[in-house]
Amino acid sequence: MTKSLTKIWLGGLKRLLAIQAEHAQKRAGLKAKRPVGKAEKKARKSAAEAAVPPARESRVRPRAAAWAGGSWTRSFHSAPPAPGRLVNHLSYGLYLPAGASHAESLPLVVMLHGCKQTIDEFAEGTRMNLLADKFGFAVVYPEQSKHIHAHRCWHWYDDREHAGRGEARAVASLVDALVAEHGFDAESVYVAGLSAGAGLTSLLALHHPDRFAAVALHSGPVFGDAHSGIAAMDVMRRGSHHDPAALVDEATDVAAYPGMPAVIIHGDADRVVAPKNADQLALEFARLNGLVDATGACVAGDVRERRKDGVLTRDYMKGGRRAVRLCRVAGLGHAWAGGDDAVPFHSSKGPDASALIWDFFQKQHRPQTARAAASPATAGLSAFDSGRAR
Repeated sequence: MTKSLTKIWLGGLKRLLAIQAEHAQKRAGLKAKRPVGKAEKKARKSAAEAAVPPARESRVRPRAAAWAGGSWTRSFHSAPPAPGRLVNHLSYGLYLPAGASHAESLPLVVMLHGCKQTIDEFAEGTRMNLLADKFGFAVVYPEQSKHIHAHRCWHWYDDREHAGRGEARAVASLVDALVAEHGFDAESVYVAGLSAGAGLTSLLALHHPDRFAAVALHSGPVFGDAHSGIAAMDVMRRGSHHDPAALVDEATDVAAYPGMPAVIIHGDADRVVAPKNADQLALEFARLNGLVDATGACVAGDVRERRKDGVLTRDYMKGGRRAVRLCRVAGLGHAWAGGDDAVPFHSSKGPDASALIWDFFQKQHRPQTARAAASPATAGLSAFDSGRAR
């Protein structure tokens, strides 16, 4: 069994490295060399002359804030000490949109990168800063240290203080500090993550629901099953072998949970995190929002499903509003949909995930009263159930 799980872990790591190598090869314009006959050379030349594709250019290179009109600053946050760490510095990049003379009352979007990514690459690939200029919100990009994980992966699978829970606590602490320093709208703070970043987003939703109005999980793993690196690779490859609703009940007190609107995006051709994870995540967040019972059976609202332009959309409705939205994108691999495919782990295929996520986010907010402990009268209510949703 251990040997089998080790093979899964190595296989998953190889697939991640292969994606990065493929993008590096494309960027350098390299091609695999092999003997080519005269006839094939002639055919290639004719084909090239017949159709010359336009040169691709990254929309936001050579830096994270290029093409965007706002300000991009890098700094670090001294988070509360974690067990085993004398100093707990969290590096981050902060983007303030163009025309924002002051940041007071701006919404804040937290963007959590995946493995093998830097925050500059994540900002470039998702183009979230361009949306921030258009709609007027700030964006913060926490960055995992290579000293903590060689591939910059968040420890989403290890829900302990010295690992994933501590990382989630550091991000929550960063949010508190930025809201206090810049005066961002505390009722409109959102978090989105890709892959391992989506896994950490789940931990933030579980342990700090009072700080966030909604979450987005792109190409993310189901939470609550894996508790080690090897088990995490198994979950990524196959999904959970357990009932998603039961996993949620083990992870938190659902009756007292204040709810968390969520949008989940996943490619049907993802070979790193199996698409099954997306369906299971949707059920987990349906459980967190009181839409299904402990067996996964629907107890509130209804489910609406449609397929258009290669995207299967499943909406879990509550009180006439979307509580959970699942988008399965045909032909998309382990990459951010509608992004800049000049950057690893981003693809031009599918809808613009950043725009889709912001469209979902801007309809949600978390009233300040929700930051207090949930009372029996409000337990189980989502952010949009407060009567003040926009």
